[in-house]
Amino acid sequence: MIALLLGGGLGFLSCLLGMPILIRWFATHGIGQPIRNDISQHQKKSGTPTMGGIAIVAAAVIGYVVPHFIRNDAKFSRGGLLVLFALVGGGIVGLTDDWIKVTHRRSLGLNKRMKILGQLAVAMIFASLAFTWAHVRANIGFTRYDLPGIGVPRGVWIAFAVVTMIGFSNGVNFTDGLDGLAAGSSIYGYSAYVVMCFWMFRHGNVYRVPQALDLAILAAALAGSCAGFLWWNAFPARIFMGDVGALALGSAFGALAVVTYTQLLLPILGGLFVFETVSVVIQIFSFHAFNKRRVFRMAPIHHHFELGGWPETTVIVRFWIIALFCVAVALAIFYADFIALGGID
Repeated sequence: MIALLLGGGLGFLSCLLGMPILIRWFATHGIGQPIRNDISQHQKKSGTPTMGGIAIVAAAVIGYVVPHFIRNDAKFSRGGLLVLFALVGGGIVGLTDDWIKVTHRRSLGLNKRMKILGQLAVAMIFASLAFTWAHVRANIGFTRYDLPGIGVPRGVWIAFAVVTMIGFSNGVNFTDGLDGLAAGSSIYGYSAYVVMCFWMFRHGNVYRVPQALDLAILAAALAGSCAGFLWWNAFPARIFMGDVGALALGSAFGALAVVTYTQLLLPILGGLFVFETVSVVIQIFSFHAFNKRRVFRMAPIHHHFELGGWPETTVIVRFWIIALFCVAVALAIFYADFIALGGID
């Protein structure tokens, strides 16, 4: 438990105290976020320092690594190190995208093909090593490895893991369009994983996730770093996380789901990210299939409500409520399954 508190506390303080340095450096060097021309109400945000996700990733690494050198009961696990790899790898892809945006003064960075190739490389390396090095079973689970415990061939399992990681990587990225929306929603999701991973550790004979405590420390570090970032990213934002933060956080969500066998629970837990992604898919399909007709005023869907007259803060808070509700439902399902087993110790 102390290791969890250390992880969360160090992640929070590292990001909270390190962010002003990053903001000052970006402002001095004129590194600001270009804003799309079709979002008129956001034009005033143009030039706001971006790539704050660098601090999120760095703080999460500090929050995860340091407790292992302070506490003897905290030991590095292969699963934990692989989730850390997914976090950093996703961040590198996002950083490349952000750097192109700020250096070329445009709202588009890497082209879609190169971004997907980068995400695909990170996800495939993670999934392959999870199977061969971390010995994660080729099971697709809901709340544990044997529910429903869908055993699939290695190739299918790796493909499903890759889709999970890339899907949530882009889901968090779509959500990152309003001040604090993605960061606040991520705090809920990672806090849920702290609870679930610690529960898996306490009831190891049920869940069979030997690296569960280590994963709980990493999830706590991620929740803490997101909270530290939110201090500076809350409306009106002093800095944006950029793709470096969004792709890193999304990749880590997918990776945690894979190593804890909660791949099918993740879409419920991260329901807001799924909601945002589905809105984009619907908009694109409608535009191409029905002669450029749009279902929403603009996608992702948070912009639809903005253009409908909701103040930005109203959209943020209401979407946070949705995110919190999804997390609560996921935790209820997780615990209900445990109770259905008879509360096995």
